[in-house]
Amino acid sequence: MSREEMLASLMVQASENGADIATLRAMIEESSELAAEKVLARLGLGDAGAQGDLDELRELLQAWRDAKTSAWKAFVGWAIRALLALVLIGIAVRLGGWELLK
Repeated sequence: MSREEMLASLMVQASENGADIATLRAMIEESSELAAEKVLARLGLGDAGAQGDLDELRELLQAWRDAKTSAWKAFVGWAIRALLALVLIGIAVRLGGWELLK
């Protein structure tokens, strides 16, 4: 029995016998699962390979985040080195090191 048929039979049962709490819960569960299947199908994730696709996308996203973090750390490292080099050059100039180069 498909989800649509199950939901239809639950609705018939609810209209004939009155809607007790178990019937209402079953109707809500079936309708939410049916809606979730439709949404996944619209997004193109309703097939058997969808889980593998999502796993691959998560791996790519993690690799991008790792690369971005690594690039930022490298930039900060180079900026600190450049700043320290400028400080050393400033100290050398202050101590008269510029005169030694002439």
